[in-house]
Amino acid sequence: MKSTDMQSIGLIAQRLRDDEVHVFRLSYQRQQKRNPLQQLLGAYLGISSDDVALVDGEFGRPALDPAHDASLGFNWSHSGDYALIAIGRHLTPGIDIERRRDRARALDIAEHYFCKAELAALNALQAETRNVAFLELWTAKEAVLKAVGRGIAFGLDRLHVANVHGQLMLQWLDGDDALAWQLQRLDVGDDYFAALAWRGPARQIQSWIVAT
Repeated sequence: MKSTDMQSIGLIAQRLRDDEVHVFRLSYQRQQKRNPLQQLLGAYLGISSDDVALVDGEFGRPALDPAHDASLGFNWSHSGDYALIAIGRHLTPGIDIERRRDRARALDIAEHYFCKAELAALNALQAETRNVAFLELWTAKEAVLKAVGRGIAFGLDRLHVANVHGQLMLQWLDGDDALAWQLQRLDVGDDYFAALAWRGPARQIQSWIVAT
């Protein structure tokens, strides 16, 4: 990830191409609410962050008010001390970030909520690598479900994500063609896991760390 600051994001926004996804990592505290997101979106819309109007979908996914540029799609996620924001044109991205932590009940969670193939893959791993695999799998599934627009309410067992030669791949998605989807692991540091997903052709991912 390259470094930038909020003052430079306006210039970055002007260079957004239709075949790109822009991803930003920034420091975040829950008391900031949606202010950093609105500030970033304002730079892409060319308006003040105070004028950025968001609406929540039926399942809580935020979107731009129809009064804004309809071509601009975004998604965001936060965990620990960071937030990730993905922005693209003519795109509905899903992004998720999770802080690295021990998940002693990983297999129990997978047994109750994941598909059988994912549970079998986790069971085949040694205990010391299973926690990493679980968190990578969780972020990937969350990213896809957020792009679907339903989040976890859609059902974690209604899709299958696999690690194929080190690459996360969507193998099956209930009611859709998994081959129509893109799923990318994001490098956000050793203490976090992150993934980005969208339905449509491959795009180039441009990513920045926002200095505060």
